[in-house]
Amino acid sequence: MRDIFIFLTDLFSFDKEHPLLFTQFNFWAFFLLVIAGLCLIQSTKARMTVNGWLSKNEKVSFRFSESPKLVIRNGYLFIVSLFFYFKTSGLFVLLLVFSTFLGYYLGIRLDKIAENTDVEKPSFFSVVFRRKALMITGVVINLLVLFYFKYAYFFTDIYNNMFHSDIHVVNHLAQFANHFTKTPRFDASKILLPVGISFFTFQNISYIVDVYKRKIRHADNVFDFGFYTTFFPQLVAGPIVRADQFIPQLYKRYFLSRRQFGIALFWIINGLMKKIILSDYLAVGFVDRVFDNPLLYTGFENISALFIYSLQVYADFSGYTDIAIGVAMLMGFYLPKNFNSPYKATNPAGFWKRWHMSLSNWLKDYLYIPLGGNRSATAATWIILGGMLVVVALMAQTAWVTLVVTSVIGLLVAVYYIFPRHRREFATNVNNMDTMLLGGMWHGASFNFITWGGLNGLGILAYKWWKKQGTRARIVATEVLFLILLAADVLWQTPALNLFTVWSGIMFFGTAIRYLVVTPLCDKHNIDKEHFEKPWNIFLTFLFITFTRLFFRSGSNLDPAEANQVAWNTAKNMVTRIGGHWDTSVIPEIIATYSGVFIVFVLGMIIHWLPECFKRRYRLAFASMPLWAMAVAVVVAVFIVYQFITADLQPFIYFQF
Repeated sequence: MRDIFIFLTDLFSFDKEHPLLFTQFNFWAFFLLVIAGLCLIQSTKARMTVNGWLSKNEKVSFRFSESPKLVIRNGYLFIVSLFFYFKTSGLFVLLLVFSTFLGYYLGIRLDKIAENTDVEKPSFFSVVFRRKALMITGVVINLLVLFYFKYAYFFTDIYNNMFHSDIHVVNHLAQFANHFTKTPRFDASKILLPVGISFFTFQNISYIVDVYKRKIRHADNVFDFGFYTTFFPQLVAGPIVRADQFIPQLYKRYFLSRRQFGIALFWIINGLMKKIILSDYLAVGFVDRVFDNPLLYTGFENISALFIYSLQVYADFSGYTDIAIGVAMLMGFYLPKNFNSPYKATNPAGFWKRWHMSLSNWLKDYLYIPLGGNRSATAATWIILGGMLVVVALMAQTAWVTLVVTSVIGLLVAVYYIFPRHRREFATNVNNMDTMLLGGMWHGASFNFITWGGLNGLGILAYKWWKKQGTRARIVATEVLFLILLAADVLWQTPALNLFTVWSGIMFFGTAIRYLVVTPLCDKHNIDKEHFEKPWNIFLTFLFITFTRLFFRSGSNLDPAEANQVAWNTAKNMVTRIGGHWDTSVIPEIIATYSGVFIVFVLGMIIHWLPECFKRRYRLAFASMPLWAMAVAVVVAVFIVYQFITADLQPFIYFQF
């Protein structure tokens, strides 16, 4: 009995050293038990009746009449999802419960108030006001919770810089818990970030806003809504699912065809191989070492770590998504696609249509469009841009940055009012920049993430300008930029200027060769220019995205209390090495020393760049194999994965976001 008690205590307690990860055996044991429970609950198809209204965009709202078995199934999955989050994040599960019940209550209230518009016409305007106030309240509460846990250190640093104070962050919730339990159980000196808080917060915000806009009706049952917000495969690292996409699935009969089973199994194995063979092996074997202390390594090793990290972060996040999609599919649910071979993008804007698509679409629908989209600028447009620029100036703490920020704000306002014919285009660009800056800040509360978001925004704006230019303008623009940077580099000879000079030189010579050599030859011999232009554009986009990742990786996996200083120093040291003098004689030795890492990187990129039609063929080929052959393939894949498992399994990168 004692051994059983100890086993049950370990099973139902939180161990921060051994959370439930997709890459651990404990998770798959948990998942098998979940599947066994589902098999005991025989679900039947719910009756579905239309009982709603047409929203402004002509979408039909549905209301569901559910069978008791469906309620039991959804309630069961809600409870096991909460247990999963408890095993991943401990008592932060209470925060998830609070967020769930808040969203459920607000959804009901929004629809209850809306029903009065049909019977209480004199109070129509008060009803509109009440619904809007309730929606704003829900959004603000969710954002305040997110800001408290994720941005407390960030805004405290800004306040201290502004007023030269020395305020320290205190975990008031831990203080309250210690006072309530009369024990010093919780550490009140620091605020820990709950796993996946950004994902379930954004999911709840989208639900509240969609109910307010009458795109969907509220969930009638707390178990249904709870299951939607806590579904464990995508709970801690996405993809962000929308209520109108996922909730209707809760009322459909479970169905999994033989081919769907094979596809689900393929996604799971594919995700595990991405995570362990590509991401973990590259991280432990090379990337983490270089980023931990860039000055100990050569310029070639630093730039190699940067490029390899681009593959690592993709393999890590898309690997998680693949596993989540496969696990959900085995339970009869379908999650949205989150990646579409992003390193095949031919421009920065195209990259963000392929990378973390659920977040990109969320930002477009709930931030970019409300700011005015491609129509106009709103007051929020200028407030956000000005606020972000002020934050940059305060974090930099230098006079020249403050002067530049002030000049930029003044210039933007002047251009907007001096050139009224271009206001719409200008507003679109500012809204784009706001979205990318806030998207960067969503990833982390540090100056580096804002810089990363801003660089991506500038890349998108530069591409939009580039598209409108003719051949001569493109060549002249890149030549002028290259000559200016070259002259500056000769005068001041700093690593950063050297780096930018090399990059602008690649742009100039590539552009010149493309238009002065390749295009005439293609026209002369009737060859499709796309065969030459597309690889070049993919290379330039990959190069740009990779260098912006310098700031992304430098700001990751850090204590929020010191993130800004450490991240900035890491980025600065890497630029110093990459832009400094290179000893090319040691490059062959470095490649030989890390031959396994470089081979895995090259093979990973080749697989990534394979045509989508080819990938689809081998997915379907796997799904169509006999069960015995599929089992053999899985055993072989697991054996190969096992060879790459490191002593210390690495958590998924996006858990921190």
